[in-house]
Amino acid sequence: QVQLVESGGGLVQAGGSLRLSCAASGRIFNNYAMGWFRQAPGKEREFLAAVSWSGLDLYYADFVKGRFTISRGKPRNTAHLQMSRLAPEDTAVYYCAVRRSPDVAGSPDEYDYWGQGTQVTVSS
Repeated sequence: QVQLVESGGGLVQAGGSLRLSCAASGRIFNNYAMGWFRQAPGKEREFLAAVSWSGLDLYYADFVKGRFTISRGKPRNTAHLQMSRLAPEDTAVYYCAVRRSPDVAGSPDEYDYWGQGTQVTVSS
């Protein structure tokens, strides 16, 4: 079993920044990509960003480019999402995910393991 634990969520004012972290543990394997998604109440889960196993390939949803930055941590079982210029519409539960492939992907169906999520609330 693979466990993913997100951290770093919280309440922030509009225009502020947050840094989310995700740590994978358990029966983790090598050569996996990691991604971040979010889900707001009444909406579908949406892709934000992904990073390859090497950490060199980065993939972003268009609407977060320039505001969010994903990175692979050291050790490699961690990933971070630096978010800036946050707005109330960024309020959601943010999820970390792992896929059994070293390559990035943008669909939730392409990910095999998910964390429990961390709440991000942006006040106006």
